[in-house]
Amino acid sequence: MNRDQQAQPEPKGAGPYRIVVTGCLGQLGRSLQVALSNKTLLLLDLPDDDITSPAIIPTIVDFRPDLVIHPAAYTNVDGAEREPELAYRSNVWGTQNVALACQRAGAAMVYVSTNEVFDGNAQSPYREWDVPSPISVYPRTKTAGERVVRTMLHRFYIVRVAWLFAPGGNNFVSKIVAAAHKHGALRVVDDEFGNPTYAPDTAAAMARLIETEHFGIYHLTNSGACSRYEFAREALRLAGLGQVPITPIAASEWPRLSTPPLRAVLANTAGAGLGITLRPWQEALAAYFEEEVSAGKLETP
Repeated sequence: MNRDQQAQPEPKGAGPYRIVVTGCLGQLGRSLQVALSNKTLLLLDLPDDDITSPAIIPTIVDFRPDLVIHPAAYTNVDGAEREPELAYRSNVWGTQNVALACQRAGAAMVYVSTNEVFDGNAQSPYREWDVPSPISVYPRTKTAGERVVRTMLHRFYIVRVAWLFAPGGNNFVSKIVAAAHKHGALRVVDDEFGNPTYAPDTAAAMARLIETEHFGIYHLTNSGACSRYEFAREALRLAGLGQVPITPIAASEWPRLSTPPLRAVLANTAGAGLGITLRPWQEALAAYFEEEVSAGKLETP
């Protein structure tokens, strides 16, 4: 099993100290390891730790956690249309296993959800209390996961994110840069809008949130919103590829198995009420490229 327990004396009055992180090898999971480096952590991920197996329950309970953070999920949006049962098994049944472990351990839970729980028809950003209305398989499974957590537990945070990216990850930014190098020209959707979200920033915000024990639903995305086209243009500029031509297209011109919401922009209302805000997405994107360059994973002219 994937384990990383940092044996340190537990400070008094310091909030949750023993924390389980599922999906620890993903973009957010890796960022959480950094943000929570002063905690005692149990790190879980495939292939050794499968949230869809009932065996995950005693694994979590035996650690005696104060809190379980649950980013692990089936996140292939188009793949969920091909394999809906697999998506439901991971995102709903797996979440139920984790919630049951929290019940038995007396632990609070952080469930990581998505902006795609909304249909994207609103003209203004969605707030935490707006009613989800998913339109594809993947967000339906994530909405069901939210319902599982809200039904089974009293002490929980639901944290919605959008358009997540992190250094070393497989994400929109890395794909855009790779496609620019490969093709020399791009076509990018300009009528789908969202909040680019830097995983290290969200992880740091979550670390602050869990100290408050102010349970509820939160939208922890970077400030501001943009279209996919605007996101791609800024990414190429920062990558030193601003000369690569990008043609804006409608989402209808880019056939997909899933139907992404066109304007599922999130507003951070609840977090801001606690003083927890994230910097503008443009600053976060610049930090991403600085990290990639310093790690030798990207060369800029």
